[in-house]
Amino acid sequence: MKKGKIGIFDSGYGGLTVMRSIVDVLPEYDYLYFGDNARAPYGNRSFDTVYHYTLECVNWLFDEGCDLVILACNTASAKALRQIQQVDLPKRNDHKRVLGVIRPTTESIGEYSESGVVGVLGTAGTVASESYPKEIAKFYPSVLVEQEACPMWVYLVEHNQMVGEGADYFVKQHVDRILTRNPKIDTLLLACTHYPLLMETIKKFVPSSIRLVTQGGIVAEKLQDYLVRHSEIESGLIRGGKREFVTTDDASTFDLQASLFFGESLLARHIEIGAH
Repeated sequence: MKKGKIGIFDSGYGGLTVMRSIVDVLPEYDYLYFGDNARAPYGNRSFDTVYHYTLECVNWLFDEGCDLVILACNTASAKALRQIQQVDLPKRNDHKRVLGVIRPTTESIGEYSESGVVGVLGTAGTVASESYPKEIAKFYPSVLVEQEACPMWVYLVEHNQMVGEGADYFVKQHVDRILTRNPKIDTLLLACTHYPLLMETIKKFVPSSIRLVTQGGIVAEKLQDYLVRHSEIESGLIRGGKREFVTTDDASTFDLQASLFFGESLLARHIEIGAH
């Protein structure tokens, strides 16, 4: 049986922060990263559009030899994952799997909070989906979840405006809003894979008593556990340590931006998919 790669998908660059954590924990596997930058951001798009785009990209990764695909995008995980898992995968005559970033995070988030009140900072799409409150309730019924949509934060990161007056203004606005809504919040989850790059600015406006939680480490740890529990999937993965990157936008632009997220220089290739 032909062995496969691990595919990592995001609408843009943010998923590279998750990939970085995964590669640090599981460096032995072959990875293929797909950034749908030409159609990013997904955060403000409809459920149907996000589902359609995500499925297109997942199928492309399958065709390129990925047996396991991680949706390293909160919006895609919120708006597309369930339908792909429940409707599209059962139609296939193979053992392909798709995982997201919301469930691993919600399985763990309650362990970080002592007050039982957690704040979730995400895109408009992720917040509107109510995925985090619903999933957290399954694992921690007594935890109260407050959400805040931060529509400008992805823009700041993708335009390399992580520090400065503009970043301060938009970060403080949303941090103040969510903390004012419930002063008992003791844990803030950065529920967008772009947001770790704003960490230094976020820390300026969050009291040191509040824990800031990012997703990369959690997702990497849960993936490691998943592969231990699913040896039939793990045994089918290529152990070559190879990393490939593709983008639907300009590859040279991607390479420059992506290095900020991934922490090392990389070379991507351009691919065409769907209608932009």
